[in-house]
Amino acid sequence: MIASPWDLILTVVFLVTGLICLGDLIARRIGRPTRTEGLEDEELIDINHAVMSAAMILMTWVAVLDAVTWAQIALFAIFALALLPALTRAHGFPHRVELVGHIVLNAAMIWMLAAMPLLMAGMDMGGDGGSAHAGHHGGGDEMALMATPVWAGVVNAAFIVACTVSALWWLYRAAAARGHRMHALCHALMAAGMGTMLWLMNL
Repeated sequence: MIASPWDLILTVVFLVTGLICLGDLIARRIGRPTRTEGLEDEELIDINHAVMSAAMILMTWVAVLDAVTWAQIALFAIFALALLPALTRAHGFPHRVELVGHIVLNAAMIWMLAAMPLLMAGMDMGGDGGSAHAGHHGGGDEMALMATPVWAGVVNAAFIVACTVSALWWLYRAAAARGHRMHALCHALMAAGMGTMLWLMNL
């Protein structure tokens, strides 16, 4: 799906983010009181990003069936809705911004899954030596039919900007906040990886 060497780079990126989130989730579950029920907000975020990391790796290598795509869209929409109540429990501006950032990444993931056929219109999936657009080899009419619609390119650019802003915010938090620096760097890496994936899909 994604040309080399980006496929390997993104696989490593999302493998790292997934493992960090799983490690943090396990540490939180072990450290929480025995009688505590339900999921804490941070645990939900860890699960969300671990699943998202796995989905991103899958998307990097495999063209999934429509049913699987829509199942993923539904799952990440549920995760996003589940995070909304956490905004009312957030303490302080930075925490609220981070929660909004997680929800934005879910929205970007949903957009990526739903818009993939539009974003990758005209890309050569036949492995002809890394050609980015098969439409380049056809006539002008064929290229126009296979090109990504302008509106989809604009929406995609907006999500790339949102991912970039989110990555910069978490980098700032990693530098400024005490504790959980690895977690903040993990979220920054996730946002940067998603923004890169959106950019590569629309080259």
